[in-house]
Amino acid sequence: MNLTKSQITEIAASIGVDYASLMAFISVESGGQGFVNNKIIIQFEPAWFKKMVPFAPSGAWSINKVENQAKEYEAFSNAFGIDANKAMQATSWGLGQIMGFHYGRLGYKTVDNMVDDFKKSEYQQVAGIAKYISTSPTLLKALKARDWHTVAVNYNGAGYKELAAKYGREPYNISMEKAYSKYAA
Repeated sequence: MNLTKSQITEIAASIGVDYASLMAFISVESGGQGFVNNKIIIQFEPAWFKKMVPFAPSGAWSINKVENQAKEYEAFSNAFGIDANKAMQATSWGLGQIMGFHYGRLGYKTVDNMVDDFKKSEYQQVAGIAKYISTSPTLLKALKARDWHTVAVNYNGAGYKELAAKYGREPYNISMEKAYSKYAA
């Protein structure tokens, strides 16, 4: 990550949380990387695209799983060719893995504006995370209290534990707690 501890501390303080809590959020969502090979980190979500474009023809977009960035971009590009706006909305972007359909919540006029802003820098991505958190009183309260289960439910949905088990991964709340301990030390 190209951000300094003081930059992240400043952004965290702007929403009333500590450095370690915001870093836990960032590191668990994206592994602490906003860009790989000079491209913004993405995760294309085929289930969201299917909801938005129910009659889209099958293709690389429809078989995407949580993959490496080359596969994510292949699926995204395929969906983009079908409906560019909906493809951007059905993709999570950058360090916070914020879904494109949240662009209005973050104060952007279009999803294009949000994506273009996030492509500028990791600082913009973390500022976006802070805005997202601050616009959810329940999420903000949970993050301040380090209530990792409530953070997980509010950010990844009530089924986050089942999803982790399905993919043989550690549940989000446990990952957040461990990351917090690491950055608080």
